[in-house]
Parts: sequence; C-alpha cells; structure tokens
Amino acid sequence: DVQLVESGGGSVQAGGSLRLSCAVSVSSANDYCLGWFRQASGKEREWVGSLDSDGRINYADSVKGRFTISKDNRKNTLYLQMNSLKPEDTGMYYCAAEARPTYCAFDEDTYWGQGTQVTVS
Repeated sequence: DVQLVESGGGSVQAGGSLRLSCAVSVSSANDYCLGWFRQASGKEREWVGSLDSDGRINYADSVKGRFTISKDNRKNTLYLQMNSLKPEDTGMYYCAAEARPTYCAFDEDTYWGQGTQVTVS
C-alpha cells in the first residue's frame, strides 16, 4: 500500500519562500520515482520535478533555479523548497510516487497525495 501526505502549503507574497513536505509510505522506496506536480485553477496538472531511486533530480524549466527537491531517507519524507515564488506558481501541489526506479514517467502505476494549496500574491 502506498500513502503520500503533503503539507506545508500556504499563502505567501511574491518573492517569498515555502517548503512543502510529503510523507512517503511505500513498501520499498528504492523501487519508486518520486515527484511533485501542480495544478492551477482551470489548467491541467503539470510536472514540477522528480527524483529517481538513483538520486537523479530533474526540474521543469519554469522552476529550475528556484525550486529544489530533496529527500530525507530517515524520515521517509520528500521536500520541495520553493524560493523566489511568483504568482504563476499558485496552485495545488501534489506529491506522486511511481512504481518504477528510474526513467520516471508518472503515467501508469502512479500514486498521488491529496495535495496542498500554494497561493502567491
């Protein structure tokens, strides 16, 4: 059974920072890609960034240089540090886990958290 629980969202002014957390509960973390997605009101969900089991991290161009993904293996928690936030970063942020170790695609066998709202004004 896979469980993902996000936290850390909130409201912040443009230029500010937030750190999102995702408590990850999977049978074997080494067999999963982990990622962050977001969805703005009226728009499709979009990929923000991801971490594979080999430690490779990739980011969407829109957040590169501003957002940082990290993982604390002792706490089984995935983080998304968001700096220099812009109004266009507003949306519901979701944590995702895909049942494959590398070549993350988040298409099939993907589990989702309930989301946490980020509002930048």
